[in-house]
Amino acid sequence: MQTIALTSLLAWASGIRLYLVVFAVGLAGYTSYVDLPAGLRVLEHPWVIGAAGVLLLMEFLVDKVPGLDSVWDAFHTLVRIPAGALLAAGATGDSLSALTVAAGLLGGTITAGTHITKAGSRAIINASPEPFSNWAASFTEDGLVVTGIWLAFLYPVVFLAALGVFLVLVIWLLPKLWRGVAAMWRLLRTRTMIARAPRGEEQAR
Repeated sequence: MQTIALTSLLAWASGIRLYLVVFAVGLAGYTSYVDLPAGLRVLEHPWVIGAAGVLLLMEFLVDKVPGLDSVWDAFHTLVRIPAGALLAAGATGDSLSALTVAAGLLGGTITAGTHITKAGSRAIINASPEPFSNWAASFTEDGLVVTGIWLAFLYPVVFLAALGVFLVLVIWLLPKLWRGVAAMWRLLRTRTMIARAPRGEEQAR
């Protein structure tokens, strides 16, 4: 059960705060708070913990800046999803097997779902001119991942139950987020076309 919870935690949290979960799990293994599977013991290396810590600080600061957080999320589409898949696979073993491949596929899918939900919701929130909703969303994500790590280590059954509820919510929310982001882009495009129209008329004259 602990292994299943750890695998699920790594996949889920990687889509929201990749560097936080790598730092926390690596530090927990390094201090012998938890006994990490062989495939994840590389996370205990001080260099990995240090690099994750620096990137965690960068992500914490960038994620609080409206607009810049969406650029960060867009770039990390190329990082979070494969990282979540690799971490989930590593939690089930240190050699290629049917179990590690299955864990990687499922883990990557979970990571993709949480990443797209996070990125889509933040893009919609950034349409608001005030920064407070962005800050509230960012701190909520920080707290959610920290709580998830705590539950996965101490109460794995509770974590898995909460994760199940979260994934159902994500499945329900994703189509709505997609429509919201699409509507926002259409609105921005329309405003851009309207703003450029007078310039075009003046040039024609």
